[in-house]
Amino acid sequence: MQLSLSGKNALVTGASSGLGPFIVKALDASGANVVLQYHGNQAGAETIASDCANKTAVLQADMGDANSVDKLFADAIAVMGEIIILVNCAAAESQNVEDLANLSNDQWANTQQANVQAPMKLIQHFAAQGNAGSVINVSSIEGSRPAFGHAHYSTSKAGLEMLTQAAALEFGPLGIRVNAVAPGLIHRDGIEEGWPEGVGAWKAAAPLGRLVDPEDIASSVVFLASDNASSISGTVLTIDCGLSVRPGW
Repeated sequence: MQLSLSGKNALVTGASSGLGPFIVKALDASGANVVLQYHGNQAGAETIASDCANKTAVLQADMGDANSVDKLFADAIAVMGEIIILVNCAAAESQNVEDLANLSNDQWANTQQANVQAPMKLIQHFAAQGNAGSVINVSSIEGSRPAFGHAHYSTSKAGLEMLTQAAALEFGPLGIRVNAVAPGLIHRDGIEEGWPEGVGAWKAAAPLGRLVDPEDIASSVVFLASDNASSISGTVLTIDCGLSVRPGW
């Protein structure tokens, strides 16, 4: 059964690539009007918006710049009206692998700004509207399971998950629900050819024996945004084909 978000206005950051287009498509299919944020890929965002059936707007913002983040939310309200659904999908553009011993201050700071600070500011603006709504943060299984060379990324996602819980606690009295999804290794075109050893190891370890379907993540976002999840807040939904149940010893 298709969940209905008819008439609700959503803001999706990181809408032009990765998971963003899948989330935009799923929200649109559920009846939502969507503001798509992009950083550098304007053409991609506009193409995605043009395929939507409901009202859309495309806005540029740099999640690494606090002033740009502030302006994004104000602009979203100006073009769409009250934002009822906020999806923090954008992440630091450079998810580079770097040993913790060699991690620079800039690499650390840039990742925390985009992955934690920007969502925090947007949640503040969302709550300042004073009305009920739903926030969904896109985390990662690395928020609870660190990976070599990803200390900066894993730490940022752990922070995002705690932000999710803290915001659910403090803004719940306003009727604002805050949840997160934590995907595992997501299928994308070319990943099996480009990283066969990683994909092979994942499939061997995950009980379901496959990569995570991005459409499953998008449908989970729609569910968490919908009235069907009206009693769910402060939850991190793991979407990893069962990998997290495998013993670590």
